[in-house]
Amino acid sequence: MTSTDSRTVIRSLDDLRATLRGRVIAPTDAEYDAARQIALGGSDPRPAAIVRVADADDVVHTIAHARAVGAELAVRGGGHSSAGHGTVDGGIVIDLRDLRRFELDTETRTAWADAGLTAGEVTQSAAEHDLACGFGDTATVGIGGITLGGGIGYLVRKHGLTIDSLLAAEIVTPDGQVLTVDADHHPDLFWALRGGGGNFGVVTRFRYQLHALGQVVGGMLILPATPDTIAGFMAEADAAADELSGIANVMACPPMPFVAAEHHGAPVIMALLCWSGAVEDAEAAYAPFRALAEPLADMVRPIRYPEMYPPEDPDYHPTVVAHSMFVDRIGREEAEAIVAAVRASDAPMCGAQLRVLGGAAARVPVEATAFAHRASRIMVHVFSLYEGEEERPRHVAWVSELSTALQQSDTGAYVNFLADEGPDRVRAAYPGATWDRLVEVKRRYDPDNVFRRNQNVPPAT
Repeated sequence: MTSTDSRTVIRSLDDLRATLRGRVIAPTDAEYDAARQIALGGSDPRPAAIVRVADADDVVHTIAHARAVGAELAVRGGGHSSAGHGTVDGGIVIDLRDLRRFELDTETRTAWADAGLTAGEVTQSAAEHDLACGFGDTATVGIGGITLGGGIGYLVRKHGLTIDSLLAAEIVTPDGQVLTVDADHHPDLFWALRGGGGNFGVVTRFRYQLHALGQVVGGMLILPATPDTIAGFMAEADAAADELSGIANVMACPPMPFVAAEHHGAPVIMALLCWSGAVEDAEAAYAPFRALAEPLADMVRPIRYPEMYPPEDPDYHPTVVAHSMFVDRIGREEAEAIVAAVRASDAPMCGAQLRVLGGAAARVPVEATAFAHRASRIMVHVFSLYEGEEERPRHVAWVSELSTALQQSDTGAYVNFLADEGPDRVRAAYPGATWDRLVEVKRRYDPDNVFRRNQNVPPAT
């Protein structure tokens, strides 16, 4: 399929509208600007059409129409793609946000969730029955993007990645088939969907295995960031029981009212931690972290699991440069590099986000899914926010310098954190045999590379 002029696509929209139950939003419609907006700033995408599909049949018709008129396709769920893949200039966006069903079976602890739902919405619905599925750390992320890329969040050490709780999916393939895939039906495609991203079609529903989880003990713990406290924090997180997962952001302290003013702007460890074990065991689990230094703020407490997601401003669209990587260790030397970089930056916000992996995620065989980093020990996300485009080069340089200082033997990348970084970085997300197998599945299900607005795996030739 070759890209065509957006005016040709716009002229064809009446034909598309006649086949759909959902809505077609064109540039002349009042809701167009709001509908085309994505989470990150820094770009101004103008699709020729945004199709708010009502069901899988709408997806079938939209794919067929796009292929007939030569329009490039994008698929949008939560709109959080770091590369802006949820939209496309001059093409057609399949917008899943009107797919809203959530069907829970409390006896089997399973649920079918439509792809228009967010991680926060599914988490809230499941929590009403003291159940949960681990997604990420942001409520407004769509379940489609985070699931298809792997899913690393607050339950990763206890219950694995999101894909480790995925039982089945409904997908519309480029040739218009609506398939339900699982371990017994189209197992090659089911394998590829668990980590391989949006390369194979449009997933409209997911079936998850849910886990018993009512109250957790979690929240924000802020410590002063020194080489010793950072190295100690990472050592304790690695040694902790599987019930403890979390995220440590080493960054300059924002002017938060619950932190004394003299610490504002100084490097801190802003940790979001979640203990999913017995409540009475939480105090002992957190004691080693609190012993590292006098906490600047300690908001860890018994809460319902959905409260782990912090509130978000829907009008906040940051511009950011980032680099995702895996490392084997964050010891004192690496911690010194992070603290020095944070002190040297003039960014409105920057730092290194550190996540200790292992636990249940590491016990899944690497060949079982398309997520190839089961043995990786720590995920690092180096980030820097900026305000004007003229500032971008120096923030790119800052991120590159710190990432290079932290690089170790693990050269992998987490696909959900990749921006538009080129084919070599996509290969880093899918190394070795994983890439070869994905290429072959792509050849079977999308030989024309219709779905290429993603971290693309080209079909085998």
